[in-house]
Amino acid sequence: MTKIGIVTGSVREGRVNLQVAEWVKEQADKLNLDAEFEIVDIKDYELPLFNEAMPPAMANKQYTSEDINRWSQKIDSLDGFIFITPEYNKATSTVLKSQIDYLGPEFGNKATGIVGYGSTLGVAATQSLRQILANFNVATVGPFGAFSLFTDFENMSTFKPAEVHTATIEAVIATTANWAKALKTIR
Repeated sequence: MTKIGIVTGSVREGRVNLQVAEWVKEQADKLNLDAEFEIVDIKDYELPLFNEAMPPAMANKQYTSEDINRWSQKIDSLDGFIFITPEYNKATSTVLKSQIDYLGPEFGNKATGIVGYGSTLGVAATQSLRQILANFNVATVGPFGAFSLFTDFENMSTFKPAEVHTATIEAVIATTANWAKALKTIR
């Protein structure tokens, strides 16, 4: 079975990221796809900001700590991802970028969908994350989720998505699962 990780992109106190991830998982579970979905909360793998002597791809996966090894094993075990990214200053979060930077080959030849949110729907964060993931040969699906802090969150703190988003999120989920399944054949 194809395994898809719904990866949170924030560790801040009071974050809404986990609420969005849980909602996306609920939508995924309703679709009856030939895929298994799980939330991968980066807070459970919280590493210090990336400051390694050598990029992981050049170090032949010789990681410097058990925490990095645990993060590596989790990402390696998945066939695809749906990243839930907040938008900070027209980019993805620093902590998500740092978590990605610790790895390399574990992401290669896998599929990903992206769901962004922010004051401008997280569109710039989505584009930023696409560019980062392309460096690892990650195939990013076309449809992406975009939520507004002003209209899809009550008081900017409780996720209450408008019904209009459901079809788009279902497309993100289904396309990611299909591409992930297809890309398993080349890994």
